[in-house]
Amino acid sequence: MTPMPVASVARTHDVFNQSTPWADVNLFTTNAPLQSALRLHAPGLPLGALTALGAEMGSADMQTHARLANTHKPQLRTHDRFGHRTDVVEFHPSYHALMGAALRHGLHATPWTRQDTAHAHLERAAGFMLFTEAEPSVLCPVSMSYAVTPALRGNAAVWADWRQGLTGTQYDPRLALYSQKSALTMGMGMTEKQGGSDVRANTTQAAPDGDDAWGARYRLTGHKWFFSAPMCDAFLVLAQAPGGLTCFFLPRVLPDDTANAIRIQRLKDKLGNHANASSEVEFIDAMAWRVGDEGRGVAQILEMGTMTRLDCALGTSGLMRQALCIALHHTRQRSAFGKKLIEQPLMRNVLADLALESEAATALSMRLASAFDQKDKSEHEAIMARLLTPVAKFWVCKRGSVFAQEAMECLGGNGYVEEGGEGVMARIYREMPLNSIWEGAGNIMALDLMRAVRRADTAAALAAELAPARGSHPALDRLAGALPLRVDAMTTEAEARRLAQDVALAMQAALLLRSAPGAVFRAFCDSRLSGDWGYSFGTLGAGVNLDAILARAFPA
Repeated sequence: MTPMPVASVARTHDVFNQSTPWADVNLFTTNAPLQSALRLHAPGLPLGALTALGAEMGSADMQTHARLANTHKPQLRTHDRFGHRTDVVEFHPSYHALMGAALRHGLHATPWTRQDTAHAHLERAAGFMLFTEAEPSVLCPVSMSYAVTPALRGNAAVWADWRQGLTGTQYDPRLALYSQKSALTMGMGMTEKQGGSDVRANTTQAAPDGDDAWGARYRLTGHKWFFSAPMCDAFLVLAQAPGGLTCFFLPRVLPDDTANAIRIQRLKDKLGNHANASSEVEFIDAMAWRVGDEGRGVAQILEMGTMTRLDCALGTSGLMRQALCIALHHTRQRSAFGKKLIEQPLMRNVLADLALESEAATALSMRLASAFDQKDKSEHEAIMARLLTPVAKFWVCKRGSVFAQEAMECLGGNGYVEEGGEGVMARIYREMPLNSIWEGAGNIMALDLMRAVRRADTAAALAAELAPARGSHPALDRLAGALPLRVDAMTTEAEARRLAQDVALAMQAALLLRSAPGAVFRAFCDSRLSGDWGYSFGTLGAGVNLDAILARAFPA
């Protein structure tokens, strides 16, 4: 049979008017708001390490690792091929490359080991934001490892043995005895099916099992509904001991080099955060060691939760910045209706509005990080850390999802697809709700704020913090004058979200006065405080200097 002729390939069109990927850029040197926040809180801080991190995280290679780690999700292997129980999670090599970079840059431990700077938490916070722009999912175990130190010191013997590994910078993914590894990571397990945020409803039981070199030992039986990063080397968990809800240290490999009885039931099928494994587990006489006193579990583990809440605000701020940069980069190159998108008046308003929100989030998150550096030395900073942790976690994270949606819209249909450089925007959009929900959703943060303002010194500290901004803008004066009175009057629980919002906005405005150009400060106050604004991004008033705001956000 004579073959049918093959039709010649015809050229139907040229591909043009498409933007290039936002890649091979230095995420730090292009981020003026972050640099300004560092100058405000830590003038003279050497920036070489952050500059190097910004270049690495903005590289095309790291973007490829981020894509692959999210495309090839973790896989649970409960048994080997012979039927032996293994309870391991397998990751794509790109996950391990990202983890290696995070530990190499000290994002899991730096503030606890450095003696050469008074701003270790602040510098680490800036690095955490830069890494988030590349890939946020792997930062879950990194964040928990960073946050564990204050709580784990409640068991001095465990801390003495694990300290070196928990501060090690050479990532070691093996499942092995702690003393045989170059670096260790830690996770946490608090919530159960029946309780969620109400951890006092936990039913997991802890039975005393004697004492050894690590102190009081217990056997745990029960479950955890969310067990974060199950491939970590150990976990802090809550369980009911004879004296009440208690915090425990739970290693995956026991001191005799045998596996602990932690059974991974399944991995969570999540909206986003795909590169990270979140799991459901059961404990069957799992061996654990008490951290702190019996009955003090919530207070003990919340020291860890406080640090991870800081990272939630930092992570959302980093995602906002990345989404903004992708939108600005795209609109500078793509044309519509005879102009570049960024030259279109409506688009300029949207982009400038997003830039205001992003810079304000960065300013508030970095102010909170600076408080962690000083809270053990200054009563004022201790109060601000206690006050601003729930405020920043609530407000910055709450703004993330709507921010991501608007930034995605700047790319049109290209922003909604899952491939290429534009696919990063879809990943950001899926990731945004996580930080708002994780470590206490909005209502939990509002309740934490209520606990903070019940202290007699909180109103005075807030007034002192806002005092330098007096006279700078009428709307800020009104809000700053009213807030301490509302704090003193003990806002009712039903109004706690409004209070969190207003404290956040006042703090953001006061910080922008000190760190941002006048055009940014005035536009923020006019829109967010004076009400010259609509109910969506892109509704800034006619008098706003859009040129100055856009130049600040994304220099040519």
